[in-house]
Amino acid sequence: MILWHLGNTTVRTPYRLRAALAALLNSPLNGNLQGRANETSFARLLHQAGILNADRIVSGKDFSDLGRKWRSALEQLGFITCSMKQRSQEILDKDSVLDWPHITDGIDNLSGRPYEITPNGLSLINSKSLAAQQECFLRSLAAYRIPSIIESRYLCISFSPLRFVIKLLLALSRTEYESVITFPEMTTIIQTHTPDDGLEMILQEIIQFRSARGEAENKKRFDSEARDRTVQKRGEGNPHTLTDYADVNFRYLKATGLFSTIGHGISLTPDRTAMAYYLADEVIEPVSTKVYLQNLWQGATLPSDNRFKAIEIINELERHIEDRGGKSSSHDLVNLSIPELSRIRLDLEDMLRALEEEQYALEQPAKVAEITGWIDAFLSNKQIIIDGERVQIPRGEAPAYFEWIIWRAFLAINSLVNKPYEARKFQIDQDFLPVNTAPSRVPDMVFCFEDAIVVVEVTLSTSSRQEAMEGEPVRRHVAQFITEQKEKKDVYGLFIAVEVDSNTAHTFKYGDWYLRDDEKINLQIVPMALSDFRNIFAAGASHMGKDMAGHFIEVLMRCRAQANVDAPVWKSKITEQIQRKIDMLSRE
Repeated sequence: MILWHLGNTTVRTPYRLRAALAALLNSPLNGNLQGRANETSFARLLHQAGILNADRIVSGKDFSDLGRKWRSALEQLGFITCSMKQRSQEILDKDSVLDWPHITDGIDNLSGRPYEITPNGLSLINSKSLAAQQECFLRSLAAYRIPSIIESRYLCISFSPLRFVIKLLLALSRTEYESVITFPEMTTIIQTHTPDDGLEMILQEIIQFRSARGEAENKKRFDSEARDRTVQKRGEGNPHTLTDYADVNFRYLKATGLFSTIGHGISLTPDRTAMAYYLADEVIEPVSTKVYLQNLWQGATLPSDNRFKAIEIINELERHIEDRGGKSSSHDLVNLSIPELSRIRLDLEDMLRALEEEQYALEQPAKVAEITGWIDAFLSNKQIIIDGERVQIPRGEAPAYFEWIIWRAFLAINSLVNKPYEARKFQIDQDFLPVNTAPSRVPDMVFCFEDAIVVVEVTLSTSSRQEAMEGEPVRRHVAQFITEQKEKKDVYGLFIAVEVDSNTAHTFKYGDWYLRDDEKINLQIVPMALSDFRNIFAAGASHMGKDMAGHFIEVLMRCRAQANVDAPVWKSKITEQIQRKIDMLSRE
């Protein structure tokens, strides 16, 4: 019994690899990542770019392993090349490829240096939309094999994990059972098998597992015992390793765009089934290590690179757009080139995602209790039960989830005149979950109401470092928005922190900002503790989509009117104003 996983458990969110590549591209480390000194420099580079955060980097302890792990994550998916010298003898031992030094010949932008950004890596860097980024991950995982020269620790016949999972889901769709792979099934069954075990045998094992689990009185204990049995069969490892691998497998599979979350599992994304069927039908022939690496580095050829298949995939997307009330532009697809068809397909995917996000926004007023639960998870830093399910902020993703949950709260207020995707500056995936935080050059969120605009910044920082990190950027972002906005509406800055430091409040109390020509702008910024935001949001549950926006803007206005006192007193008065509004809302 093997135990396989995609990507790298150190980098659990695959979309973070794009930011790492962008940082690497503009540094002297591109093609120069060998040795502890360079691994240390890479980790420091990622830390300075806000991609990696580790106490060891701040304290000065050895952190070269962090750079090495991130390098490995990029290497495994083919976004950077591997070390020629390190792999050359393995190549000769395996399939006698004698021209290893020339393996990068003919590939644009590659010089033959180890750990150099590949064409598919460059494509990921240059991909601005979610659909374009997902295509890069799809090309990577469509080429990816276990075992391979890079993934050499596995002892099994080489296979494509991506196609393996697709085939299992398609096989399930032909049964009476739901075409979903659940997290427990990935944990104890899927990732411990390969296609060589036989799809029918694996399918029957899944069905038997579902039947037994359905009869179990305690599902949590059943899953735990199943993990223990799997560990015993393997004779090594531990249950936590199984769950870690299942988590990263789900994340990397979903990064292709072919899979979406269904409950605690994944299923094929409905509007991408044509692509999935084509990939499942492809016959995978054994290739030399040279050909494998070249495919991995350049990105695999996809069904959408074929004219007739691309047209069918486009037609499928157009049908889904029409089903959601959208309208796509008509094109004479037959006479278009492959690059033109690719551009149209990616545009349609973005259009479909936008329609789905608008529908998601309309559902948020009914999710006040769920959103409040997520805020409670931040405040307690513990698991919270929401609608009978345990939720917890994913490890290492708190900053992104902080922005996400505040965005959802404002969507629930449901009086926005800008689109939900215009309001956020961070990226989300096809499940509407956060991929990363907003870039530093723009506000985290901007919410446009009928009579006012709220520019929102959030932070997990505390103590006096909070003012040093947030004081200038928050004021700059609010001032920038005031000067650039065409609508002449009142603009409020809202700064939300788990705990607002008094030095930060003092900075925002005055809030003036000078432009380049020395014109002074008065900034209306309100620092608010997350607990206060949580309380007024929860109190307004029955007002969402009605008059809650007006109530909230009034609170901001009244808080600013109290800014003529010392910062610690002002923070107390902000809490008092919020409590007064809560009392008023509870009486209505």
